[in-house]
Amino acid sequence: MTPRIPWRKRLLVRLLFASVLIALCSVAATAWLAVTTTTSALEEEQGQDLAADNKILAQLSGYAADHPDWTGVGPTVRSLAAKTGRRIALTTADRTLIADSAPHDTPLPPRPAAAVDPLHTDTYTEFGAQLSGIDPRAVGPFRLTAPEREKLDAVAKKEQQCFDRVGVAATVQHTPSGRPQVVLDDARDAPLELKLGCGNVYGESTGLRGDALDAPTRTETRALDALTDLARPCLRARDMDLGGSLSLTYDTTGRNPVAGGYLVTRKRAEQGTDQTAKNCVLSARRTQLEPYVAPAAELFLGIGDQTAPRFDMSPANKARIVGAAGLVLAVTVAVTAVVATRLVRPLRALTLAAQQPPELHARATVRTRDETGLLAEAFNDLTERRERLEEQRRAMVSDIAHELRSPLTNIRGWLEVTRDGVVAPDPALLGSLHEEALVLQRIIDDLQDLAAADAGTLRVHREPVRAADLIDQVAAAHRVAADAGGVVLLTEADGTAWLDADPVRMRQALGNLVSNAIRHTPAGGTVTLTARHDGEDIVLTVTDTGPGIAAADLPHVFERFWRAEKSRSRRTGGSGLGLPIVRHLVAAHDGTAEAESEPGQGARFTLRLPGATTPADLS
Repeated sequence: MTPRIPWRKRLLVRLLFASVLIALCSVAATAWLAVTTTTSALEEEQGQDLAADNKILAQLSGYAADHPDWTGVGPTVRSLAAKTGRRIALTTADRTLIADSAPHDTPLPPRPAAAVDPLHTDTYTEFGAQLSGIDPRAVGPFRLTAPEREKLDAVAKKEQQCFDRVGVAATVQHTPSGRPQVVLDDARDAPLELKLGCGNVYGESTGLRGDALDAPTRTETRALDALTDLARPCLRARDMDLGGSLSLTYDTTGRNPVAGGYLVTRKRAEQGTDQTAKNCVLSARRTQLEPYVAPAAELFLGIGDQTAPRFDMSPANKARIVGAAGLVLAVTVAVTAVVATRLVRPLRALTLAAQQPPELHARATVRTRDETGLLAEAFNDLTERRERLEEQRRAMVSDIAHELRSPLTNIRGWLEVTRDGVVAPDPALLGSLHEEALVLQRIIDDLQDLAAADAGTLRVHREPVRAADLIDQVAAAHRVAADAGGVVLLTEADGTAWLDADPVRMRQALGNLVSNAIRHTPAGGTVTLTARHDGEDIVLTVTDTGPGIAAADLPHVFERFWRAEKSRSRRTGGSGLGLPIVRHLVAAHDGTAEAESEPGQGARFTLRLPGATTPADLS
């Protein structure tokens, strides 16, 4: 009965769990990477868009600061749209269209991006707009006339030359009103006395008082007087007054002429009076500049001619992402289930085949050439080897029974007839019974040696042994049997060949080979023992001139109880254990045993063993 495997331990469940886990990690990693990449791209794109939007707003604010109305702004809007790739539309506060880079029937975006008002702005990059809220390009009545600009340019040029002569780098820059300014590249290079000296010298030469470039022109004086008149009502309403007219000064950039340097007479000292005076002057400036700038307008920005936002993480988009992730998981699970089923099916077949009774020798079907198919083939090979081993085991049991039955039957039979008085127990009978007992003892000893070899307990006691002496001893022990069979026994050995071997076990191995050779060699034949060097090995051979071994029988000569003559007659062979013992004894000496033969030309058995040149080398 097939044991039931818990669900959590089944291969299919484990594969599905692993695939789901891998899919979840993959989806999570992909989602994280997509979100991170998209966020970076969006941030970068938003930064680029913000820079482009600021550029658009700055240019349109500059246009409004330099024009009393929006007439003629259309070419500027279309040019900016072409450069930035954005849709640009200007409308009044009540959404009356002023200019649009898109066709007239294109609806406006849902909300304006900014308001274009040069008198109330904080988006322009220069400090003047950030401090006062007025675009520094809105100069209105402070714009110099052409003669005034020429006169001041000449003064600025001479001041620049003055600084150049003393080694101070300076450049001439112009404010939006047209007033030149001499700007030192590094103000630390020129001391204050030098700066005042260059300004005063060339101021006096042009008829201007003080620093020539800081003195207001006629146009600026009229504008400052008008600004003073506009600021007085606000100050008086707050119990404040100006001690004189407003003077000309500049913002922190040195480029924006503003009203400053005023003297406020306080009728009532209060905290924040200075800021109140500044607010009155700032309000007066807006009133003074209002006729010179375009009215406030609403700025709409879009993507080309479209009004849809670039990125919308709406519920529908979230549902798409969740659906895509679910689809990936479903496909992963389905593919894994198919693959796992195909993988588990042959494994189940192998399991069923392995659980069959041993006598059935079931085989697994091989359907593929992958690892599972190779496993099935290995299982089938194992089954075949088990079947062969089972056949050999049955044959060995039968052979053992046969080998033991014959001498036991002879001993029992002679003992019974002797007991019954049929045969007298003469010396010949006792000798025959003794010979049968020796046969039994020899078979039992061989079986014991084989059992020790199989168990790994076969012990050898190595010592220096000269190969020539070894084969001479074996030849002497079998000389009588050879002479009795009319077989010539020859030896041929290299006197320098030495072995590190157990002499008793090696005589047993060579004795088994010589005994077989004499038994199968007809009268007049020859059995030869040789010992020679072959590199670092010593090769021992036993060659006979008998009938040889058939090619089909040659691979089986070292199998237990195997005999070419199937009748197992004692006259034609021994028990079939001699050659297997030879193979085990040689293997215990780290050597190999081989057999060669050609029918009709005898057989050769070769033992190859590690050798040494002298006994001293073996110690």
